[in-house]
This record gives sequence, structure tokens and C-alpha cells, in this order.
Amino acid sequence: MSLPKFQSFGEAAWKDSEPLECAMVVPETSDSATFTFRAPSGAWFDYKPGQFITLELPLPGGTIPRTYTISSSPSRPLSLSLTVKAQRDSIGTRWMLEHLKPGVRIKAFGPAGVFSFAHHPAKKYLFISAGTGITPVMSMTTWLWDTGQQPDICFVHAARRPSEILFRERLEHMANRTPGIQLHFVVEGLDEFRAWPGYRGRLNQIMVGLMAPDYLEREVFCCGPEPFMQAVRDMLNALGFDMSRYHQESFQAAAETEEEAQAQKAGDVVPDQTATAEVTFAVSGKTAACTQTDTVLAVARANGLNIPSGCTFGLCGTCKVKKTAGEVHMVHNGGISDDDVAQGYILACCSKPMGAVTVEA
Repeated sequence: MSLPKFQSFGEAAWKDSEPLECAMVVPETSDSATFTFRAPSGAWFDYKPGQFITLELPLPGGTIPRTYTISSSPSRPLSLSLTVKAQRDSIGTRWMLEHLKPGVRIKAFGPAGVFSFAHHPAKKYLFISAGTGITPVMSMTTWLWDTGQQPDICFVHAARRPSEILFRERLEHMANRTPGIQLHFVVEGLDEFRAWPGYRGRLNQIMVGLMAPDYLEREVFCCGPEPFMQAVRDMLNALGFDMSRYHQESFQAAAETEEEAQAQKAGDVVPDQTATAEVTFAVSGKTAACTQTDTVLAVARANGLNIPSGCTFGLCGTCKVKKTAGEVHMVHNGGISDDDVAQGYILACCSKPMGAVTVEA
């Protein structure tokens, strides 16, 4: 039996003037897959871990552009991989899953993007991701592993179920061979007849503290749906993290410049200890002045009012009260449901008034 001929590097790096050729398709879950591409000329791929690429997808109704983060690492330069997951309203990704096969050539642009630790080198990293937001941090982790740099990575990933954790086996393979990669998975639900020893629920402050006790010393890279990233930013802000060491990328709207990356997190609501606020307690008829960094529970206690409470950090739900006016900034740890929030309820222990607020207490 003859051996396959060795394919050496081309004379130069791939340029987007040359199409990509699909070389392999690996199913990941029922609605996700990894597509591996190569350059027909044999050129090698040069990019920074965490960058993205834009494909021109030839749909029947016309060509549409779609941006995907590269899940492979430039330490393996003969190919380039994209791991994609079809959402309910996906058009381009659904076409890829159904029609993009080995041998098909497709126009691509890039690589591009600034979401990479190449721009923010550090001794210790905290990677936080959800869903296919795992792709850029997977690329960064693989780079550190391949280059033998003895990484110090706390890798936190959230998924709907254990069976939907992308790259789980590859991550465990690396983590089993170095103490510098610590894996933490959080799932919302379980798979039938499969035991799950990890975290369950939504990622919260308590989990972050348990997973990465030294989080204040780490450079944080976060990627996932915007509501997930907003929750992570709120948690880190509440924990006193230096947000200049926080970096994010949305797989729905990747940032091409550092200015865009900063703008994605510039609209966060952060209570200001110098800004005045007030809380009106409707049942007792009292109105008390405070600052935006005081909690509703602390204001009540300071004014001789009793709101039943337990844990005081947003977990038990004992201090749930209804807010009838105004806005609060609430960062809880699972002690209140989305339905309760939609109906106007808050947890007094972790809700801070952002102006004039009225509660039924």
C-alpha cells in the first residue's frame, strides 16, 4: 500500500483572493458541525488565535455574507476550521450544514478581528464562554497548548446540556496532561440516563468565585450571546473586577477594531457611589435618601424597616419584594426567576436603586 504524498507548506500565507476548499466536515451535535478548509494552492494560514473570517455563502436567493470565529489554531497552519451551530432562524449556517461538503470551494474574506490574547498578553487567563462562543477561546487554548507555554487557564463554559458542550473531549485531553488548564462546565439541564457531576444552573458570582478564586489576577476573555456577556459583565463589575482587563467578542457581531470592542461594553450600567438615589417604601410610607451603591435591603434596615432576608447575596430569594416604580441594578445568584423579574419583583439584598425607586414594603 502506497503512503499519501506529504503536502508541504506553500510559498506564502493564504490570501482572501484565493477561495477556500472544504476538506472535511465533522458533526459535533445534531445542529452543529466543524468545517475544515484548506487552500487549493497549498498556502498556509496566518492569523491570530480568536480572529474571525467571513464567508460568502451562495444561497439560492443570492449570495449572503456570514462571519464565523475560527475554532482552529494558527499553530496548525495547513488548514482552517469553523465550528458553527444553526439557530432557530439561521439561514446561512443551515445552508452550510445541509450543502457544504468536501470539495466545495467558497469565497472568504479575512482573517480579521481584535479579540485575541495576542493584544493582551498575561500570565493567567480566565476564559468564559457559552454555546459556540467557545470557538475563539478554544483557538487560544490550543495555541498555548501547541506552543508548549505551560498555560495558566481557568476555562469556564456554559451549555444547555452536557451533550452540547463543544470540544469537551479535546479540552479534557489537554487538561489531563497539564495542571495549567482547569475546566469548569455549567449546564442548565441534564441528559437522560447520564450522570452529571458538574455545575448546574446559570453561571453566577458564587460559581465564578469557586471556579477561579484568583479571578482578580486574571485577564478575562468572554464570548457568547449578548445577554450572557451582559450577565458576566454585571457579575465582574459587582465583584470589583478591573474591567480594563475584560475583553469580549460576540459571535453575532464580531468587533473588527479595538474601538468597536470597547463600544460593545461601554453601555453597562454601573452604580455610582457619588450619585444620589432614594427608595420609597409604599407600605410604611417612608422615603429614604441613599446612593446608587446602597442596596434596597440596606436602606430598609438603616431606616428601621424589616424586609425578611436570608443569604444576603441573591441566592435564597427570601427578600423578594415587588418594585412598582423606578429602576434598579440587580445582580443575583439564581434566587429569582425571569418570570418574577418580568412581573416587577426584585431581590432587595442585591438590588441597587438607579434613581427614585418605590417598593411594596
